[in-house]
Amino acid sequence: QVQLVESGGGLVQAGGSLRLSCAASGRTFSNDVVGWFRQAPGKEREFVARISWNGGRTAYADSVKGRFTISRDNAKNTVYLQMNNVKSEDTAVYYCATRTYFSIGEWASWGQGTQVTVSS
Repeated sequence: QVQLVESGGGLVQAGGSLRLSCAASGRTFSNDVVGWFRQAPGKEREFVARISWNGGRTAYADSVKGRFTISRDNAKNTVYLQMNNVKSEDTAVYYCATRTYFSIGEWASWGQGTQVTVSS
């Protein structure tokens, strides 16, 4: 079982940038699809972005397309989420998760989350 730890969250002004990291331990996750999700207070957890095992395929929620970029460094066993031009509606706890296939399947491993707060 892979353990995931998110980091990089914090307080950022609207229009600013932040980079989140998702680090894996326990085993390599270089063969896994990795996704980012977020959950705002009072709302359900929602998909943000995902990336294939080699970074060749990515997908984004419409709400973040053009502002967020997902990437990975398998040598460092880490996946990143670069957040640019953040908005107040991006305030949430951000989680990363892994699964086997890009477009289908259950997200099997989850991190504990990192808080992102955007001030206006």
